[in-house]
Amino acid sequence: MEDNKDIEHLFDGLKNQFDLETPTIGHEARFLKKLESQSEGKSKPQNFWRPFLAIAASVVIALTVFTSLNAENELTGLASVSPEMSETQDFFTATIREELKKLDAERTPLTQQIIYEAERQLKALEEDYAVLKKDLEETGNDERIIYAMISNFQSRIEILKNILNNIEDLKKQTI
Repeated sequence: MEDNKDIEHLFDGLKNQFDLETPTIGHEARFLKKLESQSEGKSKPQNFWRPFLAIAASVVIALTVFTSLNAENELTGLASVSPEMSETQDFFTATIREELKKLDAERTPLTQQIIYEAERQLKALEEDYAVLKKDLEETGNDERIIYAMISNFQSRIEILKNILNNIEDLKKQTI
């Protein structure tokens, strides 16, 4: 009971401080109208393009999958001849890649001209190899073309090894 008296005493002390005014007539309608006019200014984002974007994305994904599957099935160069030739091509390309890494590691201002010359020779051999690949596709498995392709790989490796030896000799001379 004492709690009730405390509350009554509290309310008696705050008696004239409460806001007992009621809003004017039509206040709610004016408020809703103002709220509605503000929301009309902010238009909802158009979803008109969404279906077209979804279709375009689907087409791009389908094309990507299709081309990657075709790329896996279409072997080029020596790899298209037989599994053994595929291994041969893989061996040569791995060896060339390794020799190129060694060559890049030796790149200095002193060796720059020698390396540039090697890159020029390698580019010419790569262009020759591209022609040989086309010839192989046109003629089938012509042994002369296969031999020329293998010789091309061997020539590239030989050039790289010779250049690396020349760089080593150059280093010894400058020391």
